[in-house]
Amino acid sequence: MILHIALAEDWAQAQRRGTYPWSTRGVLASQQGFVHGCATIEQVGAVMDAIYPDRPDVVLLEVDEAALVSHGLEVREEPGDPTDPGSELFPHIYGGPLPCRLLRPCPLPLPPGKPQ
Repeated sequence: MILHIALAEDWAQAQRRGTYPWSTRGVLASQQGFVHGCATIEQVGAVMDAIYPDRPDVVLLEVDEAALVSHGLEVREEPGDPTDPGSELFPHIYGGPLPCRLLRPCPLPLPPGKPQ
C-alpha cells in the first residue's frame, strides 16, 4: 500500500474530474514527472511536518500498488533527497495522473502526543 497526502481542495476537484493530477503540494505530476508517495505512517508524519504543517485539513489517500501496475503505472522506490542516494526511500508513481477509482481516502492518524 502506498500513501499519498492530498490537499482537501485538490482531492475534491480530482473527484469531479476522475483523475488526480498532483505530485505534491503546488506541483503537478506532469511538472515533477511522478506522484510522491509514502511507504509508512512515519514517512507521512515527516512529510506532514516538512510540507503541510499549516494544513491540518489534508486527505490521506491509500493507493494499491498492484492496481497501479495493472493500469500501466510504474512504482519506483527512490531516495527522498535526490542529491543523496543514501537517503530514505520513498515510492514514486510514474505514468501520468492517477485514476481516482484507484485512490481511497483513509483517516489521517495523529502522531503520539498530539491532541485530538
